Amino acid sequence: MWPFSAKPAPPLIRRLSSDHAPACAKLHAGAFHRGWSASEIANLAADSTVLAHVALDSAGREVLGFSMARHAASEAEILTIVIDAARRKAGLGAALLDAQLKALQDLGVVEVFLEVAADNPAALALYARYGFEKVGERKAYYARPDGPPSSALILRRAQLVS
Repeated sequence: MWPFSAKPAPPLIRRLSSDHAPACAKLHAGAFHRGWSASEIANLAADSTVLAHVALDSAGREVLGFSMARHAASEAEILTIVIDAARRKAGLGAALLDAQLKALQDLGVVEVFLEVAADNPAALALYARYGFEKVGERKAYYARPDGPPSSALILRRAQLVS
């Protein structure tokens, strides 16, 4: 087998630490009109009600993406899932969502909510595969620097606990 034909090693999914915050902030700023700062990410990751995961390269050095969810009692909200633009469509979003949903299930969460831009077909397809359904909409919610604002769709997934 040729060395360049070998399948790349899967990413490492780990808990996000404050050491990851600067790289996560850079990813977030590249993905959203108003990105979160490193201190905002570090503060969220330190919050006991927030679950934060990071996807690292197989050597554990490069941040490829991250996710955060806040939980309260039996409900949770996915706050963000961000993947490096050069690494999208490689299953990292699904890996991070899997990690979040499993961790939330372990905490007894039975319903998960999230907001997603109506003009983000990749995210909508991912969430549909995981059983999220539309339960609301905020018209013209997300500002866009190069066009009209996008609506936010509110999605819900129930029955995490089996």
